[in-house]
Amino acid sequence: MAGRKKGLIYAVLLVAVGAALRWFGKGFAASNMPLPGSEGDPLVTKAYVDSYVNSRLKMSVVELASGQTLIGYSGTEIILRGGQATVIDSELGGLCDVTQGVDLGGGSAVPANHLLLVPRDDGRGIKATSDAIVMVRGEFTIK
Repeated sequence: MAGRKKGLIYAVLLVAVGAALRWFGKGFAASNMPLPGSEGDPLVTKAYVDSYVNSRLKMSVVELASGQTLIGYSGTEIILRGGQATVIDSELGGLCDVTQGVDLGGGSAVPANHLLLVPRDDGRGIKATSDAIVMVRGEFTIK
């Protein structure tokens, strides 16, 4: 009977020590949390969000020399503002002319001031047939 009492005391003591360690561990973890609004806080400021959103909404003005190509990635928007260009398509289709509501196939003339959308990352874009000025939003490469 004495051995049983001793085992029960050890079990209760072990549970108490475990609970104390868990409670102190929570307190220690809370003391390591960054202060709200500090540099280590994962929340972002309104200024950061505004800056990020504005950078994504802004269109870049790109000048293409005759013969240069602009290849867009998925979601890239292109507007030809000056000069002339033709469409570079892929096996899956051309560029979506959102203004007119049609798909422009390879070799088609790019209409001025129409919003064109690149639907996939498969090499679609435009080729300048004369010096051209283009507005672009999204990722692109010039070759």
